[in-house]
Amino acid sequence: MKCKKKVAALLAGASLFGLLAGCAADAQNPGSAEPSATPSQQVQEQDAGQLTAPKYVFLFIGDGMSYPQIQSTADYLGALEDEDYWQAQPSLDDNGGAILDGPSYLNFMNFEAAGSAVTFDSNSFAPDSASTATSIATGYKTYSGSINVDETGTIEYETIAEKLHSQKDYAVGVITSVNLNHATPAAFYAHQASRSSYYEIGLELIESGFEYFAGGGLLSPTGSEGDQDDLYELAAEAGYTVAKTHAEAEAVSADTEKAILIDENLADSDAMAYELDRTEDMWSLADYVEKGIEVLSDDEDGFFLMCEGGKIDWACHANDAASTIHDTIALADAVQVAIDFAEEHPDETLILVTGDHETGGLTIGFAGTDYDTYLDLLESQKISFAKYDSDYVASYKENQTSFEDVLVDIEELFGLKVDGEADDKLVLTEYELEQLRAAYEKSINGTAASQYEQEEYVLYGTYEPLSVTITHIINNKSGISFTSYSHTGLPVAVLAQGVNAEVFNGYYDNTEIYSKLADMLDVA
Repeated sequence: MKCKKKVAALLAGASLFGLLAGCAADAQNPGSAEPSATPSQQVQEQDAGQLTAPKYVFLFIGDGMSYPQIQSTADYLGALEDEDYWQAQPSLDDNGGAILDGPSYLNFMNFEAAGSAVTFDSNSFAPDSASTATSIATGYKTYSGSINVDETGTIEYETIAEKLHSQKDYAVGVITSVNLNHATPAAFYAHQASRSSYYEIGLELIESGFEYFAGGGLLSPTGSEGDQDDLYELAAEAGYTVAKTHAEAEAVSADTEKAILIDENLADSDAMAYELDRTEDMWSLADYVEKGIEVLSDDEDGFFLMCEGGKIDWACHANDAASTIHDTIALADAVQVAIDFAEEHPDETLILVTGDHETGGLTIGFAGTDYDTYLDLLESQKISFAKYDSDYVASYKENQTSFEDVLVDIEELFGLKVDGEADDKLVLTEYELEQLRAAYEKSINGTAASQYEQEEYVLYGTYEPLSVTITHIINNKSGISFTSYSHTGLPVAVLAQGVNAEVFNGYYDNTEIYSKLADMLDVA
């Protein structure tokens, strides 16, 4: 059941950026025990009795995905499809009549409802995944780094998934391309003052009794010191079928009571591979959604399925635009599985697509390209920064590979070259070549990131200097730039299709995603 790499179902015509109705929400007091009512909540409460509860709810969260990630992906796909793309550049004296066709919209950009959510948490306008996912899952603000507990770490918040599971007998599934006990998936079943309490989060995963988990492996499965009972063994003892191969995952079915599917081809930090690195024999995020539907849809009461595209965030942290775009496409492919399901259950299904926050300060536009963009240059990148680190840079260090030999690999894997035609945008300038040489020396010498001075951190963050410099150069040549290696305070899109989709129009706080779901699903 391997979903092949593809351009995620593109629909014609409609734009994401339609008119956003409603008024801005009043910010919730971070220290309050109850979320404050906003204008849109008040309207929602008035209409709640008229809303039909969806039987099937899909919540897709692109971790680190805001408007720039969505739009850059659509623009990239549009550039690839437009034969006149280069000829229509603003800098040309003669465009020859060429006209830019524009973006190729991702499937969820055409959903019937489009809203925006503000993402601040209890101590930052540039929040982390634990607190923002808590807001989405529970309707409460908390500190960055905390999962479903208040700012004191003493009061636990019940999640929308837990409420649906206990109050409405919904089957529940949690899918992620990163680790199953990472912050965002954990926010739907765990309650911890620290998102780094991976073992304790894993115990809560097992205790949740949720019917379906799938994606990356569990972090610290035997505890931080390696001296605890193995989480996978505990899960099996609790009645979970634990599948760690494709064959075992294929065997999981609607007859399986509870299942945990761990991807067979774990990559960096025991997460799923970046979509850019995924081969045809590897399962995709869409495959795990398809299997989740198979497992959960047998429940006559309905299901709630959360699917996280977690590696969008990881790619943005590393300023790897190509990997960001491909993992955004992977999320859209997963959404398409839900869309196909909804076509069979149109009066019973709600699909939501949102982000928890923006990562990296991604910008379409760069000082070096002015009004021009050359987004199709990103197609030259054949490998993620992480795979380049593991498969190439590690050996460079071990073998003290010469800079000249490294440049051969860079041309093959990223398209950047020392020599070429005068109009070849992938030819390195002297300035870029010196940037690469300096980064190469830094990587080969192995200077620890903790020892970086300010200038070095601005250049490389905490990433491999050579790898991040390569991606910076190809990003910039394409007209893409990043301002940060961390999160930013941009609002995120909230896109909805199906039952009660219109409720998600407007501009509001991210806690209202929970409130709107809780109202229509009648959970307290």
